[in-house]
Amino acid sequence: MNPTLLRSLAFLLLALAYLGCTSNDKPAAEVSTGTGDPGIDRISAALLTDSLNADLYAQRATMWYDKENYDAAIMDMQRALQLDSTNIDYHYNLSDVYLDYYRSRLALRTLERAALLDPNRVETQLRLAETQLVLKQYDDALRSLNEVTRLDPRNPDAYLLLSQTFLETGDTARAIKSAEEATEIDPDMADAFIILGQLLFAKGLPRAGDYFDAAVAIDPTNVYALHAKADFLRDSERLPEAIATYRSASLADRQYVAGYFNAGLLLMEMDSLEAALREFDLVVKNDPLHIRGFFFRGYAYEKLGQLAQAKENYEVALRFAPDYELALEGLERITSVTPQ
Repeated sequence: MNPTLLRSLAFLLLALAYLGCTSNDKPAAEVSTGTGDPGIDRISAALLTDSLNADLYAQRATMWYDKENYDAAIMDMQRALQLDSTNIDYHYNLSDVYLDYYRSRLALRTLERAALLDPNRVETQLRLAETQLVLKQYDDALRSLNEVTRLDPRNPDAYLLLSQTFLETGDTARAIKSAEEATEIDPDMADAFIILGQLLFAKGLPRAGDYFDAAVAIDPTNVYALHAKADFLRDSERLPEAIATYRSASLADRQYVAGYFNAGLLLMEMDSLEAALREFDLVVKNDPLHIRGFFFRGYAYEKLGQLAQAKENYEVALRFAPDYELALEGLERITSVTPQ
């Protein structure tokens, strides 16, 4: 059959698929213009007079996505695709929403349609591989990544994903080799250095620490690289260094309270209760909904004999999670030794 005709048929099938997806949507003229968000309302008003503008729907979908209104984002991206089913970026945006909405199979289907439109587009094959990896479709992921390396033999992202795929399928040697290839192609790829460090440490090789150092050296404010290095130091029984590195992660990003939290846990392990208490103070100050932060701050208070403060923190933890067993047990310990 004529290739041009084949492509035309593919486009027609895609258009029909999206028409089916959106057949129950409200007509474009019925969009709401009163959400309270100026950006969204401005686009909604524009759509009242320009209801066939696919890009306006895509823009509004991005705004809904940023507000985590995934249903509205999906509806708008489907409308955009109904109007322009050949736009690859629209497919990417819709698949991103599906992934964040825990609808991985719909994300995969969307990317498969994108691959039909342009099978030689490297980004599409990479996105396909990532989604296939999420769904543990390892053979499919390898096929997609092999296609990437055929199209772009020096693509570092492909080798990083190959490393993750090999790791999950138990082929450690090829996982290491692929991660090394990624770092050789892109010496600034911190994630590849982290994976290499973790793989080599699991094999008991002493040079593992060099790779965590390399990841941090690329960007000393990279909280994930700092946290990975701190985990390595902790597992190597180098606790003071681990505590300092965990703190560095949270100092690099005040909202990243996992560093303070892990530093607090290690200080508890070392019986440095007052120092641990200061770390847990920082956890709940920067994340007032951190349930475990309140529990462990309460536990530190309990160990210090400050039972009123311990009780208060256990109660806060239980307010957020009434069935939290550790907090229930802590509260029971305190009430058994203090007058009612």
